[in-house]
Amino acid sequence: MSTNETNVTTPETTPSPPTPLPRSSSNNNDTVEDGEAENEADAIIVDWDGPNDPQNPKNWSFGRKWAATAIVSAFTFISPVSSSMVAPATDVIASQFGITSEVLIAMTTSIFILAYAIGPLFLGPLSEIYGRSRVLQAANLFYLVWNLVCGFSQNTAQLIIFRFLAGLGGSAPLAVGGGVLGDVWHAEERGKAIAVYSLAPLMGPVVGPIAGAWIAQKSTWRWVFWSTSIVDAAIQVAGMFFLQETYAPLLLQRKAAKISQQLTGDSEKGGSPREVRTVYSKQEGRTWRELFTKSLARPFTLFWREPIAQVIGIYMAFVYGVFYIYLTNITVIFTTIYHESTGIAGLNYIGLGIGLTLASQINALYMDKIYVYLKNQNKKNGGTGEGEPEYRVPSMIIGSIVLPIGLLMTGWAAEKEVSWVVTDVGMAFVGAGIILTFQSMQTYVVDSFTLHAASALAAVSCLRALAGFGFPLFAPTMYNALGYGKGDTILAAFSIAVGWPAPILFWKYGKAIRMKSKHAKK
Repeated sequence: MSTNETNVTTPETTPSPPTPLPRSSSNNNDTVEDGEAENEADAIIVDWDGPNDPQNPKNWSFGRKWAATAIVSAFTFISPVSSSMVAPATDVIASQFGITSEVLIAMTTSIFILAYAIGPLFLGPLSEIYGRSRVLQAANLFYLVWNLVCGFSQNTAQLIIFRFLAGLGGSAPLAVGGGVLGDVWHAEERGKAIAVYSLAPLMGPVVGPIAGAWIAQKSTWRWVFWSTSIVDAAIQVAGMFFLQETYAPLLLQRKAAKISQQLTGDSEKGGSPREVRTVYSKQEGRTWRELFTKSLARPFTLFWREPIAQVIGIYMAFVYGVFYIYLTNITVIFTTIYHESTGIAGLNYIGLGIGLTLASQINALYMDKIYVYLKNQNKKNGGTGEGEPEYRVPSMIIGSIVLPIGLLMTGWAAEKEVSWVVTDVGMAFVGAGIILTFQSMQTYVVDSFTLHAASALAAVSCLRALAGFGFPLFAPTMYNALGYGKGDTILAAFSIAVGWPAPILFWKYGKAIRMKSKHAKK
């Protein structure tokens, strides 16, 4: 009997050299090619063909990896464009539909974000059942249809309902996208990819109001929705050609199905039937019912039982809430205090965008370098030499310092009617603080929960989206009562109270907390 060889590894561990498989005690011989299966208690366990298997997404070429990253980032960009593009047009919509409540006016923008809290809780786990590509493209098509229908709304109720449905579909990239990056990139390479991916959902809401302001001023508000639908349709077509499946358990399941078909043919010729399953089957359950139940429950389980997910979720919720307060109030500040037209006021979003972009690109250059440096230092100091999610914390420290500086600068510059340049510079600092915090925390989550990154991101995204929905609703009342100076000072104080201890806690106790987790990387 010949001995087959295979390498049974998990995606985030360094593969060990292939080891000989145990010889079968029965007369059944593996008819599968070497490296495709392992004989274990008469079951064939399917894994990758060694550490360099080209079918493993982590071994794809850089071009193929960046193609997947670019498409996912495009999906992640266009949906948030829709979330905020309507903000400069809310006064026009309120006038046409007779809306007088400030809360209801704000809700026409933020209802889209409420859907972000719900959609990922189901779409993230579904991507761990049916695959990343299928869920992303199906959800995006759902978003495309309802976003298009928003432009035909005839009253407030229709607009809010259609916006919510569009948000459900548009929420998929926020959870699934991080899973795709975890599937294709090794930890040492992942920082740059996540720097691009995490910039998209924050740049989208910045670009949206700039375009939306001019559309509202020069055309009808309905083109706010129709224009984004046209762009999204182009992205949908590109995704059909360039977004390939990346989820390892599903790819191995397909491989196992082919082997099973081959063995079925052999059994029809007189051979004994053999059970074929993947190396992930023990983790996920053996039946579709078990798999479906575990996957859908996983985001809730992660958030309920994982302190790491809870802490990250709370801080990300605050940061995202501040971000959407800015998105919904920038136009108000510059039209009422600086007396600019709607179109010109929309250009001030560029300040926020500059901060987001510059900080993101600088962080992209150094995040992986810092990770590798700390990994090497760990080895020199007698450690295992393996990378740790905590090596992403340095970016979070810088972001937590920059954010309150920007809040104070923007709030008091607007309050005292200082030059609009100072206000824009403050917004740039806010953008820089937000993106540094986001990139660090998202990479931390993906590094910690790689195989179940989509579910983990869905868990932490729920609170984030609820804050993005709720903060803009109370912001007008807060600013009317306290003014922009005191209002932003309160936000800055909270960002210091939560943001400054968080990196220290992650750095000192993050690993100890992860060691108690059932799902996080040990």
